[in-house]
Amino acid sequence: MVNKHYPPEFKADAVALYRSRPGATIAQIADDLGVNRETLRSWVRLDDQRRGEAGRPAATAKLQPAGTVEEENAELRRRVRELEEERDILRKAARYFAGETRW
Repeated sequence: MVNKHYPPEFKADAVALYRSRPGATIAQIADDLGVNRETLRSWVRLDDQRRGEAGRPAATAKLQPAGTVEEENAELRRRVRELEEERDILRKAARYFAGETRW
């Protein structure tokens, strides 16, 4: 078995992606990124230890109907930032793996 070395930025982005998707499992994220499940699990555990947490943070609420237009706009802006972050992480992962497969 070959040990792959991932850059620290990729590891941090993978953990951030996992944490930004409350309904997702480690297995789903690992499969999406092409990383071994146990590898991603160990990165999450290390991040938990670094943060001093016992486990994954509580799931954030899904989009709820807002009382005012301003509240709704703030919630939608937060969701757009979250989706942009996920997109950027996946782009970085794609670039990383594309560079790894040059024949």
